[in-house]
Amino acid sequence: MSHLPSSHAFHAQIDWDDQGRPRSRVFDDVYFSDESALNETRHVFIEQNQLQRRFSELGADGRLVIGETGFGTGLNFLCAWQLFAACAPKGARLHFVSVEKFPLSPADLNRALTLWPQLAPFAEPLLKQYVAVHGGFQRFIFDQGRVTLTLLVGDALEQLPQLDGQVDAWFLDGFAPSRNPEMWTPELFAQLARLSAPGATLGTFTSTGWVRRALKAAGFTMKRVPGIGHKWEILRGVFNTWPDDIPAPAAPAPWFARPHTRVSQRHALVIGAGLAGCATAHSLAMRGWQVSLLERHAQPAAEASGNPQGVLYLKLSAHGTALSQLILSGFGHTRRLLEQLQRGTDWDSCGVLQLAFDDKEAKRQGQLAQAFSPDLLRVLERAEAQAVAGIGLDSGGLYFPEGGWVHPPALCHWQARHPNIQLLPHHAVLQLHRVDGQWQAWDGERLLASAPVAILAGAADVRQFAATADLPLKRIRGQITRLDQTEQSRALRTVVCAEGYVAPAREGEHTLGASFDFHSDDLTPTAAEHAGNLQLLAEISTDLASRLQVEQLPPEQLQGRAAFRCTSPDYLPIVGPVADTAAFSEIYAVLAKDARQIPDQPCPWLDGLYVNSGHGSRGLITAPLSGELIAAWLDNEPLPLPRSVAEACHPNRFALRNLIRGKARQG
Repeated sequence: MSHLPSSHAFHAQIDWDDQGRPRSRVFDDVYFSDESALNETRHVFIEQNQLQRRFSELGADGRLVIGETGFGTGLNFLCAWQLFAACAPKGARLHFVSVEKFPLSPADLNRALTLWPQLAPFAEPLLKQYVAVHGGFQRFIFDQGRVTLTLLVGDALEQLPQLDGQVDAWFLDGFAPSRNPEMWTPELFAQLARLSAPGATLGTFTSTGWVRRALKAAGFTMKRVPGIGHKWEILRGVFNTWPDDIPAPAAPAPWFARPHTRVSQRHALVIGAGLAGCATAHSLAMRGWQVSLLERHAQPAAEASGNPQGVLYLKLSAHGTALSQLILSGFGHTRRLLEQLQRGTDWDSCGVLQLAFDDKEAKRQGQLAQAFSPDLLRVLERAEAQAVAGIGLDSGGLYFPEGGWVHPPALCHWQARHPNIQLLPHHAVLQLHRVDGQWQAWDGERLLASAPVAILAGAADVRQFAATADLPLKRIRGQITRLDQTEQSRALRTVVCAEGYVAPAREGEHTLGASFDFHSDDLTPTAAEHAGNLQLLAEISTDLASRLQVEQLPPEQLQGRAAFRCTSPDYLPIVGPVADTAAFSEIYAVLAKDARQIPDQPCPWLDGLYVNSGHGSRGLITAPLSGELIAAWLDNEPLPLPRSVAEACHPNRFALRNLIRGKARQG
């Protein structure tokens, strides 16, 4: 089932009243009441959940998770953040999870939030990061990681069942029950109960009797309390226990359940300083972890992450597959991260045009245009595509206005500079041993570093360690060609892709590529592959090839670089905790006879060992969010992806498939 909202009416349809307040056209209801809206938010949500006291009492590494139904203008989030900033201790963190079917457009959000100048220090960072907000889970990070917002874009009853996390306080703030009854159903309240931590609190502006009774039936003790302004009464509640008369929600299968990693010191080794390693190190460092980042080369991003330009390339499916959901969430997260970097030298949101190079591709693009918001992608006819790209083309294509190119080393270096990260260059880890609750990294003779947690992020080289030797990672050699910009090639305004890609120039050079070679282990660039890349360029645009004067460039004189992509058989990355493969096969041997069995035995985790690999040519989009995923597992936070997507990327999926296929082989 797709978890992606359709392109129709993706953004909230808003009218503005004569006081400048937004009103939903779909639900015929206001987003907030008159000038007392801030007081109402503070009374209904902040006070009923006792947030001032709870923020003040958080420990130095403490965290509070707030869940909300109905993000709207973000007013409740901004008020909670304002209070958190004022009274929580320095090391504490706020995690805010909110669901919203129709997010406001950036222009409407900006207009709505100008009504509250006192919230400007918090509204401004939200507005700056409010880019690439598309369907599914969207992760925002503020105040150097102190505040996290996970926005679930879509229908609440599609999104909340996919949330893996525990909520300490609830804001129930959908439009009024009479206008939007879907946000006040027993099914929704059962999800709130499933996600509630013991003793979770709840506040809502409505005091409707059937809402109160339905919440009580879901396990909440509810109480009417005096309201504020024109609301005579409101409700507050506490979650007690799962009700006896409702079937308990199914627990995740033990091989996908969270490992209980309890560490005495928040210190981790990350092995490999490419896109995956730097992202993981940075996500942990923002949560107060000390990270030793071990890299065998002299600096980060020395291998596949070292290309001068990588493309934010979205290979989507119209059917809401796990990979599509991951790409949509990852694209948004990466685009927001890039706002920290220097536009023009480190990255550029110049757009990406995927050419409809044959009938099959044109049909696929048409299906995507039906399935997604035009803010994300739209089909351009040939004349429009040429106008956007600035060069002659043989066909139209699919245009992603928020896409572009990135200089991957800039992202890696920025992440690795975090003060909680110690970069250890020239540290080639050859063995990994678990000794006295610590993972020890050795180079053969010498102990390089040790910590209770280790994350393997060295692409296909993770297979050199015994614990991850069975992961089915394969290397694919790719070579890019660097072409000097000419006066005529300056016309190229957007990244253009067909079988290969070419990007507008960075520092006077275009990047062209990339070849695919499944057999070569030699990373010396070859003239034959430069010639192949020039052929890819001719297929993209003979006009651009002519502007670059490629007929005057002998392939043997061209410059470029080769590196290995690392990919898995199902093209999803491999991200998550690592189990003991032999013990896994023994404990869950029954699956070979009956794949529907779920044995009630805990997974034999290798305590504190995680992997982040297999990103293929999509690392810019999938690796940063995968770093957040690993940090969420280690810190027991709400996951930044739907549970089904996290399971689809889980390292255990291969051991599981092997057991089940073993049954097929025996049969």
